[in-house]
Amino acid sequence: MPHCIVEHSESLNSELILPLVFSGAMESELFEIDGSDIKVRAIIYHSYLTGPEKTDFIHVTLKILSGRTVEQKQVLSKSVLAQLQKLELKNCSLTVEVMDIERASYSKLFS
Repeated sequence: MPHCIVEHSESLNSELILPLVFSGAMESELFEIDGSDIKVRAIIYHSYLTGPEKTDFIHVTLKILSGRTVEQKQVLSKSVLAQLQKLELKNCSLTVEVMDIERASYSKLFS
């Protein structure tokens, strides 16, 4: 765990973004040391509005099992944001949020 869901405008390249999100999650040191539990995927938006002018954006939602402290969530969020800044994008909004998945209702099957 986590599930890292990257939403971004169509003019940006997922192949450049996803490894940075993975690296940010790894650097937080909150997950398996080999990264085997980190899942990163992208949703590309062709139709969107960003206020009066259409600008690029990257929004990352990090869904993690509940039980982490606020400080741990801040480290994770800031680590992913720092990695995204390496893209040096102009006129692009970068946002990251961490959301809890309730352990009691989470189910998983791997076959």
